[in-house]
Amino acid sequence: MQSDDSGPGPAWPADIHDVLRGFDVTQVAYVPDGGHAELIRRAHDDAAMRAIPLTTEEEGVALLAGAWLGGARGVLLMQSSGVGNCVNMLSLVRTCRMPFLALVTMRGEWGEFNPWQVPMGAATEGAFALMQIRTMRADTPDAVRPTVAAAAQMAYLAEIPVAVLLSQRLIGAKVFVK
Repeated sequence: MQSDDSGPGPAWPADIHDVLRGFDVTQVAYVPDGGHAELIRRAHDDAAMRAIPLTTEEEGVALLAGAWLGGARGVLLMQSSGVGNCVNMLSLVRTCRMPFLALVTMRGEWGEFNPWQVPMGAATEGAFALMQIRTMRADTPDAVRPTVAAAAQMAYLAEIPVAVLLSQRLIGAKVFVK
């Protein structure tokens, strides 16, 4: 099977990159993900940012804690399937009252082909709620910039942990053809 990824890329990753630059985010922790591919590329190409690949999502929580302790701002990029991996580590965010911003590409929603993605996709918002991480959602390209900006302001200025859920309808359902 192969992926059907035809057409030009979306503009909203550039909006996210601009918002992160505006909030002086210098560390971008990520688990490789097709939904974040353009944003990850932009972070790698930006001399003011350090893009840091992770082996698991919970490493990103620890990395953001270290960035904060060192006086830097970071963001965690992950897919909804990785949120469950972070639940125990998110206790660090609440206990230390550290700024936390995660950008989560959703799976298991709009047009999902993979049944294994559906359970965590449905549980993502609830998992964050259990750990007292506020969620915001962007479902359209026009909603991305203001949603990420509002979340960044809450995370970095009010020190309220926030995760932005980038809907599968926004990122596009993966389509595989034989």
